Amino acid sequence: MGAQDPGGGDAVSSPLVVSESVLRKVLLSYFYVSVWIFLSFTVIVFNKYILDPKMYNWPFPISLTMVHMGFCSSLAFILVRVFRLVDLPSSPSMTPSLYVKSVVPIGALYAHSLWFSNSAYIYLSVSFIQMLKALMPVAVYSTGILFKKDDYKRSTMLNMLSISLGVAVAAYGEARFDMWGVTLQLAAVAAEATRLVLIQILLTSKGISLNPITSLYYVAPCCLVFLTGPWCAVELPRLRAMASFQPDLLTFCTNSLCAFALNLAVFLLVGKTSALTMNVAGVVKDWLLIAFSWSVIKDTVTPINLFGYGMAFLGVAYYNHVKLRGLKAKESQVSWGGSGILSCKSMTGHNN
Repeated sequence: MGAQDPGGGDAVSSPLVVSESVLRKVLLSYFYVSVWIFLSFTVIVFNKYILDPKMYNWPFPISLTMVHMGFCSSLAFILVRVFRLVDLPSSPSMTPSLYVKSVVPIGALYAHSLWFSNSAYIYLSVSFIQMLKALMPVAVYSTGILFKKDDYKRSTMLNMLSISLGVAVAAYGEARFDMWGVTLQLAAVAAEATRLVLIQILLTSKGISLNPITSLYYVAPCCLVFLTGPWCAVELPRLRAMASFQPDLLTFCTNSLCAFALNLAVFLLVGKTSALTMNVAGVVKDWLLIAFSWSVIKDTVTPINLFGYGMAFLGVAYYNHVKLRGLKAKESQVSWGGSGILSCKSMTGHNN
């Protein structure tokens, strides 16, 4: 049977049309990945530039985080309430009781995660911070076991130990090692891992699905409130003493806009591709940041640094492979049972 003419119906799609469709999807995927890598790269380097005493010299991480949260919450409010471009979840609705029980703990952890992570840029190089972030799967898995969301498996724990060993080797070879900076970054990883697990427990389990804009709408104001206390105690007296400092509004507004755009890029990348794509893109971004830190910022990257991070990278890659294999097995079981296909968007890997 061949393809009939337009009047006869039942025409068969030509291979050329299929190839163009596949090519378009591939090009769009590369576009989403490129946008996310660019924005994530830009936000990290931009924050480093503002906070580092040797660059812009504005070492106030709580203030910078509050600027981000104030900007993001205001813009999210405008998009949701004024222009109504995004609908809030209606089933179940976000009641005051649910907000206090679910969103407030997540907002508190998010505030501390951003505060500690931004603070680390004052003391550590961009390359070394990216190496320390390889511990995220370890923290998420350990927290999941603690909250009984993950089962203890000896093979997985050995994998976590290999990642930890790789990061330890990278830390041993770090030329600009600062214990306080490392402590801050590890605290940021722990807070972020706990936040991710609590999102599963407090929101996902209740059937609440939030995209980046609605997440910022609910979480950013709460995060801003939790940062106010530390800001008044730690940074406000120092800011008052800097009477001669005139903040560059263009710099801070551009920085905040990049942070907001990054949230949208995450939603776009995961929504149009998968979390596995984001994890792979995250590895590419980390290597680019390490190369940029070494070649442009002139941070020292030692062979021991690279060897240790290489060990951690292999451990993270294997962990993602095992998670993907498990998700595909579940997907096959559901398909065989006639219940549809599972989504592969719940991977937990190397964070951005």
